[in-house]
Amino acid sequence: MKKKIMAALFVGCATAVPDQPTARIEFNAPEAYPEGIAFDSISRNYFVSSARLGGIGKVTLDGSYSVLINDPSFKSSYGMKVHPDGKRIFVCIGDANYSKFTSLETRKKMARLIGIDINTGKKTDDINLAGLVSGLHFPNDLTFDNQNNAYITDSFANVIYKVTPQGKASVFADHQLFKTEGIGLNGIVWHPSGYLLSVSSGTGTIYKINIDDPKKVSKVLTEQFLMNGDGLLLTGSQKLVVVQNGGSDKIYELTSNDNWHSAKLSASTLVADRFTYPSTATKADDKIWVMNAKFSELTDSTSVPSKKFAIQHARLIPLPK
Repeated sequence: MKKKIMAALFVGCATAVPDQPTARIEFNAPEAYPEGIAFDSISRNYFVSSARLGGIGKVTLDGSYSVLINDPSFKSSYGMKVHPDGKRIFVCIGDANYSKFTSLETRKKMARLIGIDINTGKKTDDINLAGLVSGLHFPNDLTFDNQNNAYITDSFANVIYKVTPQGKASVFADHQLFKTEGIGLNGIVWHPSGYLLSVSSGTGTIYKINIDDPKKVSKVLTEQFLMNGDGLLLTGSQKLVVVQNGGSDKIYELTSNDNWHSAKLSASTLVADRFTYPSTATKADDKIWVMNAKFSELTDSTSVPSKKFAIQHARLIPLPK
């Protein structure tokens, strides 16, 4: 089965190679190593996090970078989303692995959800998640439902937290299926039909979690495991974009015709697009844009820290049916 899938991917890509490389928005942010990305349709700016320095930056459409907030207590910032009110950005804050300012007090222990005013850059919300469950912590990604509740994945504790609009935090979902070694639950999205979808980097599985009864967790049946799956982006009720890194460095589209009981690969980016450790995705108008986190450099002791990073258009090429 795996050989047939890989052959299909090759054929699909080989028959539809575009003439031009994918568009990139390059910006200078020395040592930032942005992981999260969110596009604000009102200001027409991208906002990016920083796994290395922790601060939150703003990137204009022409690639001008500026710091929105630089709080020394933010060791690392990861997944981020524009709040449904359009006035704030919410960001996952922790100290999982790559922070330049890591400390014994916070390393793999800190878990916070931070709200930031888009216009002023001032912190509006600061919710501590670390005390909700014992063990190691890595707050990685978040999503909002239609009631403005936030759901946050913890990739080390392998639970999903819930934070109400009033700031009350709790453990929303803690299921045996989530458990794995290393980095587990990662990208997460809310589906309007009343459930969450989350991918595990460690198991390569997408999970469906019932909003009304989070004990109801099931695996979405797919043709292959999406190992090192990172960011998720729901582009329609039947379409889910999955960012994959860790060597693959490709973006896939999954399509489901049975309410996410199962899903099939329907499109992918090309190897020729040369993503560099893509992490998360956002939608700007009708296009999908992906943050190139370049994390491979952070595990290479001989690498010189990058100054330039790129937001890249994810051009999805349909795969043969």
